Amino acid sequence: MAADSVRVIMQTTQGAITLELDAKAAPATVANFLSYVDQSGYDNTIFHRVIEGFMIQGGGHYRDLAESPSGPSLRNEADNGLRNEVGTIAMARMAEIDSATNQFFINVADNRRLDHQGDSCSREEEAAAKARAERGLFKPKRCKSFGYAVFGRVIDGMSVVKTIEQVATVTQADFFDVPKDPITILSIRRLL
Repeated sequence: MAADSVRVIMQTTQGAITLELDAKAAPATVANFLSYVDQSGYDNTIFHRVIEGFMIQGGGHYRDLAESPSGPSLRNEADNGLRNEVGTIAMARMAEIDSATNQFFINVADNRRLDHQGDSCSREEEAAAKARAERGLFKPKRCKSFGYAVFGRVIDGMSVVKTIEQVATVTQADFFDVPKDPITILSIRRLL
């Protein structure tokens, strides 16, 4: 294990997933994720969004779909050169570039459309579009999404990820693709 990487083990109701986090490529994102790990912030949260052939998403909700506590949003590091490939972990976010907090997803396919690209929107372009919208001026974006920050990869337990990917899902209230039988993240802990 390189000095710039940290390993964690995620215990789920489907089995264990070991992740290696890339603190060199995504230092702020890894520090953010580890702050939740170190405070047991992911304990008893669920994978609340599972889409076969795309990704499994968790870390932000409990079994009753109530939100788990989250801290401030962080600067998006999607421009770090890491790609949304099978087995990578990335931060989930809202439409705003820098809106990720505690939710993450594991890619179960190569999701290149989620990568930062040369024609991705800049923070300045996003701010200008928001200012136009506030004035009632809606112009189409001429750039792509900034991307989703990859910050590590599964190094053991991809079979568990694939098992989770295959579960039956339902719609609950405003949530789509929720596992019919909850998949709980029992804990995530650092490996020494």
